[in-house]
Amino acid sequence: MERSNQTCPVTGFILLGLSAHPTLEKTFFLLILSMYLVILLGNGVLILVTILDSHLHTPMYFFLGNLSFLDICYTTSSVPLILDSFLTPRKTISFSACAVQMFLSFAMGATECVLLSMMAFDRYVAICNPLRYPVVMSKAAYVPMAISSWVAGGITGTVQTSLAMRLPFCGDNVINHFTCEILAVLKLACADISINIISMGVANVIFLGIPVMFIFVSYIFILVTILRIPSAEGRRKAFSTCSAHLTVVIIFYGTILFMYRKPKSKDPLGADKQDLADKLISLFYGVVTPMLNPIIYSLRNKDVRAAVRSLLSQKHFKQ
Repeated sequence: MERSNQTCPVTGFILLGLSAHPTLEKTFFLLILSMYLVILLGNGVLILVTILDSHLHTPMYFFLGNLSFLDICYTTSSVPLILDSFLTPRKTISFSACAVQMFLSFAMGATECVLLSMMAFDRYVAICNPLRYPVVMSKAAYVPMAISSWVAGGITGTVQTSLAMRLPFCGDNVINHFTCEILAVLKLACADISINIISMGVANVIFLGIPVMFIFVSYIFILVTILRIPSAEGRRKAFSTCSAHLTVVIIFYGTILFMYRKPKSKDPLGADKQDLADKLISLFYGVVTPMLNPIIYSLRNKDVRAAVRSLLSQKHFKQ
């Protein structure tokens, strides 16, 4: 009988979420819903102005539009599921829906890592080689750069998801998370997951390690170039052109490092608190960062602010 139970295939999963903290569910439902609406509105407006305003038809704003669209896709792959889990007593998800959600989450995350490094290269060329900028960052260059970011993210998402979902799942089908987070799902597999761990390690090096090093080196050159500018006003203007991107990079990678560098608790009570903290940090990474991106770029960029004002004034004039 015990062997029969263990070999029973899993056709769906139960998402634990914040089931152990029902009072937090109501509070976080309103909070996450509000943040999600801000994400849709803020990133939607950024996409709209980068398309409609001819002054923003440049490589930097093309990448920014891609980043905004990516943030909408990334949050939409998980936030509706999270909101539903706050309202549904039994939080279930089918095997196929779990695979789709896992793929979108992994693919969007990897794409953003590559896209941020592309944006760093754009700022490097703009500041360190301004005379060559129109040639190096021509449309024939920056469009394929953005496309390659999406393709790379899609490929790694497909590989990681297919490797995870081909595993046999038997017995326990409770995911201790809001969504089908890949590490939480792998814990439920009743087979050797060493190949999955190795492939994820390789993916982390490619999509986290290499972009971080590329961004770091780019900003070293940018900093050296800015410090060589004789006037304080010139240095301020040069730094302002990359300050928004640098802020987004720090928030994005800072949250990732904080998530994976925390010491693990060996005390059972401490472990329960740590599980809750891990979930809330994951929630911050998945919702707060995409919400801050359009705010950072709109507040720190006069071109975007001018484009938004122009768009609003045109709408008001037509009415």
